[in-house]
Amino acid sequence: MPLDLGPHARLSVAPMMDWTDRHCRYFHRLLSGQVLLYTEMVTAPALVRGDATWLLQFDPAEHPVALQIGGSDPAELAQAARLGAAEGYDEINLNVGCPSDRVQSGLFGAILMERPALVADCVRAMQDAVDVDVTVKCRIGVDDQDPAVVLPDFIEKMHDAGVRRMTVHARKAWLQGLSPKENRDIPPLDYPLVRAMKDAFADMHISLNGGITTLAEARAHLDAGFDGVMIGRAAYHSPHDILAEADQVIYGAPGPALSAHDAARAMLPYIEAHLAKGGKLHDVTRHMLGLFTGRPGARAWRRVLSQEAHKLGAGPEIVEAALARVPEGGACEAAHA
Repeated sequence: MPLDLGPHARLSVAPMMDWTDRHCRYFHRLLSGQVLLYTEMVTAPALVRGDATWLLQFDPAEHPVALQIGGSDPAELAQAARLGAAEGYDEINLNVGCPSDRVQSGLFGAILMERPALVADCVRAMQDAVDVDVTVKCRIGVDDQDPAVVLPDFIEKMHDAGVRRMTVHARKAWLQGLSPKENRDIPPLDYPLVRAMKDAFADMHISLNGGITTLAEARAHLDAGFDGVMIGRAAYHSPHDILAEADQVIYGAPGPALSAHDAARAMLPYIEAHLAKGGKLHDVTRHMLGLFTGRPGARAWRRVLSQEAHKLGAGPEIVEAALARVPEGGACEAAHA
């Protein structure tokens, strides 16, 4: 029976290219047992025509975990969804928000905001193919579209197609004139518009994404009526601040958060297993650089890992050496424990 992800989706970590790979997700799951995790976007053509099913690999410890797919061909997306569901993902998410040139030329991502009927056909085909939730992550519009007109129509079409959970990045995507990086910061946020969508589609789970950097902000948005909040870069760059306290702050779990030092130590068996399979230390530790952000010793931690982890033969002793540079049990860590 498919897992009910609604409660987990109260807080999620955004799918981020080159960042939320399986090593990153395993690390994030150590910090939070409840947060919903997402893969990097995987294109349907890569899975179906490119036979890149290795991109679907993940550790069972990552559950609940969602696969994000990019594409615009209903039959191809349905097949990609089948592959993801067969691999064991708890949700299949369709990307209708990425603004890069590559996705525009491939007719997927944010440009699909201009083709809501096609997106509806895509999600219907995906839903027919799998038993797990099929969800959509979108922007409020693209280029010269009027979000106040476009977004309600888009969500209505998703609703009519059977989608019951959506994440809305509360910015337009400017496909002409802005880079993907600029598209994450320059277009203004419109939280009230997305909040109005929750009022208009009360039976849908609407998660807010964009510009949220702290658990306090996430909690405030939930208290204001959103069903969920998705955090991206802040969760990656300051994972302990966001994720280690999430189970208590967002989900009401008892007990203290895992300390940053204990989180680093808990990664050592995973690192050893990865190295035993021929992997490199840097594959994992690059996602751990922000573990001590804001704490004494954070710079030394980053420096040791950045300089040493990529070297031939580097192993867990590098993590232990970096950890030795960070004072344990100080005021800063105690405040986050």
